[in-house]
Amino acid sequence: MKQIVECVPNFSEGKDQTIINEIAESIKRVKGVKLLSVEPDKDYNRCVVTFVGEPEAVRDAAFASTKKAAELIDMQNHKGEHPRLGATDVVPFIPVSGVTMQDCVKLAREYGTRVASELNIPIYLYEEAARMPERKNLATIRKGEYEHLREKLKDTVWKPDFGEPVFNAKSGATVTGARFFLIAYNVNLATNNKDAAHEIALRIRESGKTTKHPDGTKTTVPGSLKFVKAMGVLLERFNIAQVSINLTNYTVTPPHVAFEEVKKEAQSLGVEVTGSEIVGLIPKEALLMAGKFYATSNEPIPKPLPLQTKEGENEALIQTAIEKLGLSQLEPFNPQNKIIEYMI
Repeated sequence: MKQIVECVPNFSEGKDQTIINEIAESIKRVKGVKLLSVEPDKDYNRCVVTFVGEPEAVRDAAFASTKKAAELIDMQNHKGEHPRLGATDVVPFIPVSGVTMQDCVKLAREYGTRVASELNIPIYLYEEAARMPERKNLATIRKGEYEHLREKLKDTVWKPDFGEPVFNAKSGATVTGARFFLIAYNVNLATNNKDAAHEIALRIRESGKTTKHPDGTKTTVPGSLKFVKAMGVLLERFNIAQVSINLTNYTVTPPHVAFEEVKKEAQSLGVEVTGSEIVGLIPKEALLMAGKFYATSNEPIPKPLPLQTKEGENEALIQTAIEKLGLSQLEPFNPQNKIIEYMI
């Protein structure tokens, strides 16, 4: 079986297309790597890039793109809706075929060692590559974001996994690791009330909602969905609020489950859900799960292809998922460009 690793670096630039193109070109120049998607977002001021290839080639492409981002992005001037720690914010390595999670942990650590030594960027390890349990969660590492990184590095508790605890004003810090396939999934609301979106996020995300009482004690109510991270954001170009979600294990909580849960919580607040979007790529299985769910919900579904082949049935299910999840509300959803199996 051919060895294939996926890498999905997130860069803190979503507006300057020249910078985004140069970062993409740095990846394409590495032999043994295929660039699958480049998705900038102006409101998040962030770009999600996806590429696959042989393990060592993917590692080298991740370094090349990080080096280019360090040259072109200045975090001192960066503003955006999405939490971030550095110019190259997070670099996950994901096993696709012929490689194990431990192989990807090794790649992340090799990448981190090189970035720290050659680019002087502090590196933190997360998820399966984390060396301590409190650094497993990306949100924990990102807490305080770039604006508080200088102070964070002075705390010995937050000594980087690689590199010196010295603040790099231009590039910030980078988080890298190995993880299961993550689906970046945003649900659109018929309101521009960011607070409403965030309240929904608190109710559904696994970590839940923490309330601080007058006596200083805290109470946490867990959210309704497992393997879900979420927050509320404002998408200015469409003047709508979104519940921005990371599905860290779609086999437990797939997109359609998150979508229906957001609909339920939104309704309780008097807010309508209008659609959703996938950022980056999605496994075919996740859309088939959604299609099968909606196909049994007594609602009309697209007609299967003429010969009733298995592929025809699958295509109908995928079209059902696209329609029922409203995946084309903001931008047209083309399965050929968004499903990872079709891209590799």
